Amino acid sequence: MECKVSWNGPTGMSFLAQTGSGHLVNMDGAPEGGGHNLAPRPMEMVLLGTGGCSAYDVVLILKKGRADVRGCECTLKAERAETEPKVFTSIHFHFTVTGKDLKPEAVERAVKLSHEKYCSASIMLAKTANITHSFEIIEA
Repeated sequence: MECKVSWNGPTGMSFLAQTGSGHLVNMDGAPEGGGHNLAPRPMEMVLLGTGGCSAYDVVLILKKGRADVRGCECTLKAERAETEPKVFTSIHFHFTVTGKDLKPEAVERAVKLSHEKYCSASIMLAKTANITHSFEIIEA
């Protein structure tokens, strides 16, 4: 896996990232840091990537268990250290899983497996952050 991140020029703090799979992602800094607030911050990208990684796992685990899952949202709330390096110190994942006759035990198991075994991103971030999770099920 590889990617390339390029600074967009001397008038701000925006960057363009290109993934190895050929996708482009813009990033920008906060106005107080010289950015123009036109795209997500790099640390927001880390957080959303972690949410995507974990939500992917949850859906895949439920589908493999033949659950009739029809939707999955992952809302993340994070806190960062006050001083440099401003690593994440806590992250809470809340999953809203929609489906037909979903069993709470199956959703709980999928979330747990993601965080303890499969989601490389959240397992990495757990080295500095307290990771917690919750979920709710919506009947389709």
